[in-house]
Amino acid sequence: VGSTSVLTCAPKPNITMAIWKISPKVGGPCTLGYRADHHKTDRTNCSDSMNWKFRPDRDLTLEIRQVGIAHEGNYTCEVVATEGNFRETYHLTVLVSPRLTLYCDDDGRPVCEAAAGRPAAQISWVLEGNSTPKEEGHDNGTVTVHSKFTAYSTNVTNATCFVSHPAGNQSMAIAC
Repeated sequence: VGSTSVLTCAPKPNITMAIWKISPKVGGPCTLGYRADHHKTDRTNCSDSMNWKFRPDRDLTLEIRQVGIAHEGNYTCEVVATEGNFRETYHLTVLVSPRLTLYCDDDGRPVCEAAAGRPAAQISWVLEGNSTPKEEGHDNGTVTVHSKFTAYSTNVTNATCFVSHPAGNQSMAIAC
């Protein structure tokens, strides 16, 4: 989320036309088209965040700026050239890195929270003990995971929470 995504469409000689067909999971489809004989581009129902990265007569790359969850879906580039028709399809999956917080609850137990991640993060603890992860889904497709830790040994004072996520791993330590 928030970065720029670039999808390439293999260049072919003698292009007649090219079209990006975009089918997001949310909202209606959109298309970006290019017709070589008129040097003309056209767009239908595409947001301003999606456009040709360069001039389509030289490069058919699609650029998506400020990627959001709504951009997730299928992106197909179709090219018509003198040597044939070509198609490339991408499935764009949008990752949201969770916000990590670690605090002590009222009973003095460490609680690790991986907030608003997509997909849900996995929480583990460095020391052995009991943990109770709970997931809470949000309307925007993100998930918050809470995990309380209870050490097997009573003389444990420090706890380290480790959050695994496809957008990057994080860890944090606390003394309760």
